Amino acid sequence: MMVNQHDILQTPIEYLKGVGPLRGQLLRKELNLNTFGDMLYHFPFRYMDRSSYIKINQIQEEGAYVQIIGRITFFEIVGVGRSRRLVATFKDDTGLLELVWFQAINSIEKVVEQGGNFLVYGKVQKFGGYWNMTHPEMDKLDSVTPEALPAYQPVYPSTEKLRAKGLAGRTYVKLVHNLIQQLSERDLLEIIPEPIVLHHQLMGRFQAICHIHFPKHERDMQRAVHRLKFEELFIHQIGICKLKLNHRKQAGFYFQKVGEYFNTFYKEKLPFELTGDQKKVLKEIRVDTQTGVQMNRLLQGDVGSGKTIVALLSMLLALDNGFQACMMAPTEILAQQHFAGIKELLKDIPVVVAYLSGSTKGKDRKDTLQLLANGTIQIIVGTHALIEEKVIFKNLGLSIIDEQHRFGVAQRAKLWDKNTLPPHMLVMTATPIPRTLAMTAYGDLDVSVIAELPPGRKPISTVHRPEIYRAKVMEFMRHEIDQGRQAYIVYPLIEESEKLDYENLYAGFEQVKQYFPPHKYNIAMVHGKQAQSEREHNMQGFIKGEAHIMVATTVIEVGVNVPNASVMLIESAERFGLSQLHQLRGRVGRGADKSYCILLTTPKISATGKERMLTMVNESSGFAIAEKDLELRGPGEIDGTRQSGAAELKIADLIQDVGLMEITRNAAIALLQRDPDLQENEQMLLRKFLMGRKDKEIWSRIS
Repeated sequence: MMVNQHDILQTPIEYLKGVGPLRGQLLRKELNLNTFGDMLYHFPFRYMDRSSYIKINQIQEEGAYVQIIGRITFFEIVGVGRSRRLVATFKDDTGLLELVWFQAINSIEKVVEQGGNFLVYGKVQKFGGYWNMTHPEMDKLDSVTPEALPAYQPVYPSTEKLRAKGLAGRTYVKLVHNLIQQLSERDLLEIIPEPIVLHHQLMGRFQAICHIHFPKHERDMQRAVHRLKFEELFIHQIGICKLKLNHRKQAGFYFQKVGEYFNTFYKEKLPFELTGDQKKVLKEIRVDTQTGVQMNRLLQGDVGSGKTIVALLSMLLALDNGFQACMMAPTEILAQQHFAGIKELLKDIPVVVAYLSGSTKGKDRKDTLQLLANGTIQIIVGTHALIEEKVIFKNLGLSIIDEQHRFGVAQRAKLWDKNTLPPHMLVMTATPIPRTLAMTAYGDLDVSVIAELPPGRKPISTVHRPEIYRAKVMEFMRHEIDQGRQAYIVYPLIEESEKLDYENLYAGFEQVKQYFPPHKYNIAMVHGKQAQSEREHNMQGFIKGEAHIMVATTVIEVGVNVPNASVMLIESAERFGLSQLHQLRGRVGRGADKSYCILLTTPKISATGKERMLTMVNESSGFAIAEKDLELRGPGEIDGTRQSGAAELKIADLIQDVGLMEITRNAAIALLQRDPDLQENEQMLLRKFLMGRKDKEIWSRIS
């Protein structure tokens, strides 16, 4: 197959020497490597240091990677079926090491030679009193001296199937070597503008690719890694910052004045003094809405920090300027709570507030849609029903989205089409976003933060208790309830075992009744499988104080506000993520009484699970917890980051490379401010690269 030199990175993987159709199919399926370019950017995750080796009697700790020169004195294949393995005795002048292979035994048997001298490299473990090494890397020393081997040999991410087919380790390294031998600098032209390369003293792109796969020295490897991390973060930040610049060019409605609605509520009806952070955020929103450019702002604040009152004051600002406002929440429970809360706060002010959800039917729905279209309804609160085509506003000026990570990007974008110009957008989250994610997943938004809690909020005492303490935990809860307070008991729910989870919930409900007999205590149960009417009835019973205990799944994670509830018991707490645990804890501590969160765990708890429990016990800041959650779970697991466009990074690390991310962000902003559409000659290769990416429609849409 003849390939144009400049298209070589797009060459299908099977055309690489040593691959072919069968191996190509396997590499596509197992590692998603489709082209030569994919293979180049499938980086090593560590290197074998071949520059030094030790004696067998110098091995000190299990799990260490070591390199040893010795001789194979005996080998045999033992076991049958799944237990079949090749075992070799490997000796030097100080001791004995056992080498073991469980996969690709037939091909290994052809390499292993009794009496042969080898250099072996791998991880050592102790088994049966002897050191052993499983699936070692091997070099036969009859044909090569240790000094002739490369000092750093790359080790690539692989899979069990690739290892079983002999397409991992040394074989894969040889394929990468074959590929790099075919390339020149013309195939990997510099895409970062030269002034940036020079200013940051970056290694060239072609040199970086060569050195990350086959470094001659550690310094070469480190410079290559730095260069490629810079490139990855810079390219991502160019896209994010371009989006932000385009948002700032998007014409928006002009809120000229602060009028009667806002002033009357602020001066006469506001139930408490705003915190400094709340006032600061309101000023930011006020500035945004009087520029004539569409506001696109993310408001993040911890549980109970008072985001809703900021949202209400912002909606009154829209009303003062002749616009309607809407507030969209992900669940009916949360939407109904917002509706009831806003109605109560505005009861003495002539503002028409309505509610709309999927369960609004018949005449109620028809009347609501008509009053919304003719402008009678000034504020509407609802679920995703608000984005349906039949929902027409007379003059929507402000859209507020609560718990924004529960909505997809496409859902949020539908609110843009509800007026001739897109309404101002305020998206809110009570799940604090780590700084690194704020610069990636939400980097196109202006960010406001409410870090202060309103005065009077008491800290919540959090404790971790193993299952054996259940009786004492229930006794403590009974004491709180007998003092006139209420309690939550939350059970985990994961879709993979939904049926089993609901069985656990019902079993838990029956267990709770043993500690709290129904003739004395009223227990409500709430979960997502209930009919809406039953769930709402049970929820309202707890809100009104008619039920002492609510047994629930995580449907109550957001949206339930019961100031009288003082205890949150989380069952099998090790099955929850940190941010979710923090959200659940935020359901208590909303009243005048001291509140408690009890994390009850099963006996089988992992080291990571224990670390999560320790973090919850010692840390109350949602922002600190979000950072720890990112560290423990990675960005791909944090709520909402996948759908919101968090970077899928191949080499950079959102936790370790925060400083580099800020550097690349500043470089991207400076470049786009000077040349927004990358039209200058210095940027042409960068623009061409962006247009050639798989996500090129994103760049073309925002250019």
